[in-house]
Amino acid sequence: MRAVWLREFGGPEVLVPGDAPDPVAGDGLALVDVEFANITFVETQFRSGGPSPFRPELPLIPGNGVGGVVAEVGAGADPALVGRRVVSGTGGSGGYAERAAVDAAALFEVPDGLALDDAVALLADGRTATMMLRAAAPKPGERVLVEAAAGGVGTLLVQLAKAAGATVVAAAGGGPKREVARGVGADETVDYREPGWGGAAGEVDVVFDGVGGEVAREAFTLLRPGGRMVAFGLASGEWADIPEDAAAARGVTLVRPVASPEELREFTLSALGEGAAGRLRPVIGQRFPLERASDAHAVIESRAGVGKTLLEVRRGGPVRDGRPG
Repeated sequence: MRAVWLREFGGPEVLVPGDAPDPVAGDGLALVDVEFANITFVETQFRSGGPSPFRPELPLIPGNGVGGVVAEVGAGADPALVGRRVVSGTGGSGGYAERAAVDAAALFEVPDGLALDDAVALLADGRTATMMLRAAAPKPGERVLVEAAAGGVGTLLVQLAKAAGATVVAAAGGGPKREVARGVGADETVDYREPGWGGAAGEVDVVFDGVGGEVAREAFTLLRPGGRMVAFGLASGEWADIPEDAAAARGVTLVRPVASPEELREFTLSALGEGAAGRLRPVIGQRFPLERASDAHAVIESRAGVGKTLLEVRRGGPVRDGRPG
């Protein structure tokens, strides 16, 4: 099968297309004919040799999220899964390939009415956005600041916060990205690259921090007493590192979400369900063929893209129950 290999840490160019043996449907596993592979910022950090929670030995096929059609299942897995459209995490590797072996019990069937590429875009980012929103729990009428609001998670947070009744201030880098945030429902937008952007944003009750660094530290100063701040990313390359005592002195809570595997699964199911109902719309800003995974990583690292970046591995597939694969 076609795949993309990571044999050494480095820049995007170390992602090299090549052949790989087909995976085997072992006990409890399902083989998925991959149509779309998810790419996250964390994967670019891992590829570069930077900080990452996932550190296996090289060489490997990277990729931690896929969507496609189940081609085969191993012993102990439900044979009725064969032919179903699914999305799934891979356990940390194996996603940038034409076929992936995944835990059959951890699959998510794609709901009717939800396109497979949208489901892949919601797999990780939808789970994260749902988790962040529930942790901060914005109330109707509160002002919410979403940093990196044109990104994959940010665009979803804008929509979820609006649905919760909040007034959403979107902080994004540049005019085109501000337009993306407006397009998904932001009430106000600011460019966090401009001096004095915090004054333009005004006081807020909740900060969703997707940038970190100086931007996050500026956003922290905008919080009213009783405000909450929760981090979901570090596009700047560093966390805000705001001291707990500084937050306590201002009557602000630094929220650090924790969730059980069962809760994480529920967050994903919620995001997929909201997507199928048309209430949560992922923005897929960039698509690359499998062989250009290096270009996809370069776009993410340059912060030139908007929304979600996907790899298109193969298109089409069998039809089950009237749903295209």
